[in-house]
Amino acid sequence: MIKMPNLNYAGDQALLVEFGDSIDIELNDRVRNLMFQLEESKEDWIIDLVPTYKSLLVIFDPTLSTRKHIESYILNLVSNIGEKSKSDDRLIKIPTLYGVDFGLDLNFVAENSKLSIEEVISLHSEPNYRVYMIGFAPGFPYLGGLNKKLSTPRLDTPRIKIPSGSVGIAESQTGIYPNDSPGGWQLIGRTPLSLFDPNREQPSLLVAGDYIKFEPLESLEEYSDIKTDIESNNYKLEINQLDNRENSQSDRHE
Repeated sequence: MIKMPNLNYAGDQALLVEFGDSIDIELNDRVRNLMFQLEESKEDWIIDLVPTYKSLLVIFDPTLSTRKHIESYILNLVSNIGEKSKSDDRLIKIPTLYGVDFGLDLNFVAENSKLSIEEVISLHSEPNYRVYMIGFAPGFPYLGGLNKKLSTPRLDTPRIKIPSGSVGIAESQTGIYPNDSPGGWQLIGRTPLSLFDPNREQPSLLVAGDYIKFEPLESLEEYSDIKTDIESNNYKLEINQLDNRENSQSDRHE
């Protein structure tokens, strides 16, 4: 039997559809499935949809529908779509230069994990990471799948400026800073890719439900060459498709 979500209003124009209270791939799949169904419905009362780890915020126009209708419509969709998941997930390769001047905290992560730097890089670049949600800053991906051995506490004092593209670890999560911003994650490397560009047709490179894989670069020269290609529009982003079996294995990586 399908467990129905909790519905809670966040003001007079937003309904929070909550599927659970944990970070779980099945809950996140249900969030995504509902979002896809609402997007495809093209209901005129829908203004925006904001997915998170375990919930979907439905922003609506109260002049075009009633709360009762919206609640009934959403619960009916949930009942019909069940637990099935979308199978055409993207796997995006993220070229990353670990260490050098980009991984200011790589040594600390290695010491904290009682691993060598090479082992940290190997473990961090091994999984396919699920993008559970985009948040904190435009284009910032919250990723699931970090090896438990790499769990590292945040900085005691956040840095005032983290360079765009920096790859970091905080507790049991890893992520990428899309723009220069303050931050307290432990930095282990940097990608030359631009994760957020307001001038692109799709500003955010990643969306919830994508998977990414960090591809270690060998040298600063290789990093610089890719960055030059990106700036001259000569870089081809590597994107593949994942089947459900690959997704399941990646999400449960430890």
